[in-house]
Amino acid sequence: MQPVLECVPNFSEGKDLTIIGKITDAIQSVEGIFLLDVDPGKSTNRTVVTFAGPPEAVVEAAFRGIQQATQLIDMSRHKGEHARMGASDVCPLIPISGISMEEAVLWSKKLAERVGTELHLPVYLYEHSASKPERKNLSTVRAGEYEGLEKKLSDPEWKPDFGPAVFNPKSGSVIIGARELLLAYNVNLNTKSSRLANSVAFDIRENGRIKTDTGKPNGKPVLDAEGNPERIPGMLKACKAVGWYIEEYRLAQVSMNLTDLKTTPLHTAFDACCASAEARGLRVTGSEIVGLVPLNSLLDAGRHYLSKQNRSTGVSDSELIEVAVSTMGLDALAPFIPHEKIIEYKLQSVNGKNLVDKILTGFMDELSSESPAPGGGSVAALCGTLGAALAGMVANLSANKRGWENRVSEFSIAAEKAEQLKKRLLFLIDEDTRSFNKVMEAFALPKNSEEEKKIRKSEIDKANFYAASVPLQVMETCLEVYEITQQMAQSGNPNSITDAGVSALCLEAGIKGAAYNVRINLSSLPEGEDKHLMEQKVKEILETSTKQAEEIRILVEAKIQ
Repeated sequence: MQPVLECVPNFSEGKDLTIIGKITDAIQSVEGIFLLDVDPGKSTNRTVVTFAGPPEAVVEAAFRGIQQATQLIDMSRHKGEHARMGASDVCPLIPISGISMEEAVLWSKKLAERVGTELHLPVYLYEHSASKPERKNLSTVRAGEYEGLEKKLSDPEWKPDFGPAVFNPKSGSVIIGARELLLAYNVNLNTKSSRLANSVAFDIRENGRIKTDTGKPNGKPVLDAEGNPERIPGMLKACKAVGWYIEEYRLAQVSMNLTDLKTTPLHTAFDACCASAEARGLRVTGSEIVGLVPLNSLLDAGRHYLSKQNRSTGVSDSELIEVAVSTMGLDALAPFIPHEKIIEYKLQSVNGKNLVDKILTGFMDELSSESPAPGGGSVAALCGTLGAALAGMVANLSANKRGWENRVSEFSIAAEKAEQLKKRLLFLIDEDTRSFNKVMEAFALPKNSEEEKKIRKSEIDKANFYAASVPLQVMETCLEVYEITQQMAQSGNPNSITDAGVSALCLEAGIKGAAYNVRINLSSLPEGEDKHLMEQKVKEILETSTKQAEEIRILVEAKIQ
């Protein structure tokens, strides 16, 4: 999975659809960006835009959106119910997959610096990007709002992180930072009572409930030494919750905002609601995700519930999602369509061009066409993928074998590792084709002058080196799969011994095929240390592969005689 960064800028215009359209058009003009949602609010006079894509593209799109808002929105005339400090009020970056929070912080600072330098706007950093602890909280940074901004900018304590400390009456300021994804999540109860739903909400939310002298809601609040009401903390950190009744569904819900899914995962919130509801004589009857959800939230939930069943967690993503959806009743109120509800899947559905998304016949038809790519490199990665899938299958069959219940953890760990390696090899099927295309692009560069020839030669060498590194990654990954295959051949389900044998054959073919592709791409490169190191690595992997394939063959032959 390539890195995915989400951006949710809030623009101070919710009524004029022409202005909103120009801002979103600017965002969408960046290649690789997928616009997920546009939510204008008339009373707040504010529009929340959600888009995602590769980090560099997201930062460029965010800049273009802020640039348009700076040109089109006049804050001196703005009125709305929502707190705001500028035309582009707040612009958070949220790491979704394949990117760390630390990396997201770096991207947010690049965006903030560019906005301050090129658009001459005062920029404040917040959340994980904050330059000072007191600037982490958005409400603290936004205190005084647009109307108090001129005074704030004159205070040395509130010097902007980027841009001039000068009041811009037309555009105000911008608040930029990296934060965790906020997930809106509702859990259904078998009651119409919002009071009972609130009781569950108070049980689970971080803020808990006010402590009373009787321990009941109608008691007198217990005050601390400073005269403030004492609180009984709830079960979950990073969780805000309230109970309400939904007429449309004729049931009550616990409505939550999960502000840090690492601290409180989706399944943890669901289980907490179930525990509280049961203690109060209620039942949870399902749940719903409002908006989009990161893939990992559902994969983690699927693994959690499979573990509780003492079953292997090393299964495909689709099965993990199915387990999560059915267990938490995510389809109780409306169908749960993964490619519409999961952020990464929705992004992938934009182009649908990946080879790995094609059915087998389609892939084979494209492979056999006159097009030079996909070719042997992608097929080598495919062979490795088949080997990893077979290794995972044997691990799962072993984990779920009757009488081997005490070995579930052992085989589940192996199955999970096989699944991770399978995903890596699936990615490399397409990456091999992409690397070939980069070589072709380099050859197409102009060569009309000596300077152009020099640049072209440099780009061709870079592309060839990367094109050699991709099949080398295939070889290295297949080598990791061998360990699992050998483990399965030695101690896995004996009824699947031939599957372990075929896995080894696929891995051997994948490694040998990938070696051809490394060597052909290296052949056109000038001599150098990097080239020699890669050639030596190929030789070592081939020797290890031959040895491991023979060891597995002997194991298989001995067990099928």
